[in-house]
Amino acid sequence: MSDQLTLEQIQALVTRAPFHQWLGLTVVGVTDDSIEIRAKWREEWVVNSERGYTHGGVIAALIDLAADWAMVKQTGRGVPTIDLRVDYHRPTVRSDLVARGKVVRAGGQFATAEAHIFDLDGKLIASGRGTYFTAPPKAP
Repeated sequence: MSDQLTLEQIQALVTRAPFHQWLGLTVVGVTDDSIEIRAKWREEWVVNSERGYTHGGVIAALIDLAADWAMVKQTGRGVPTIDLRVDYHRPTVRSDLVARGKVVRAGGQFATAEAHIFDLDGKLIASGRGTYFTAPPKAP
């Protein structure tokens, strides 16, 4: 079933959470093992008002989201994060961000996925990798 999801259905799944709505997420594209998401810049992201830098927590959240949702075609849903590592490469200032997630290893219980965050000029802002619990939910 999950391989039959349309882009619109995936957009609805990704943005059903209020936090994801607040981030202004738009699903740009999806393949069997990857996703591209754009996040609309918000003034509330600023951590340094003099320089306008985006807070690292927002960037880490986008790493987690892109890596997690890269599995949407395989799982049909978001999955819980077990572990997450983020590397920051450069600051970003007042820019929408593009998050590209890709599955590194898919498994019945666990999966590993990575993500890269870019500004609108295509500069790499951050990268990261997560481990996710992919076992199907237990029946109620």
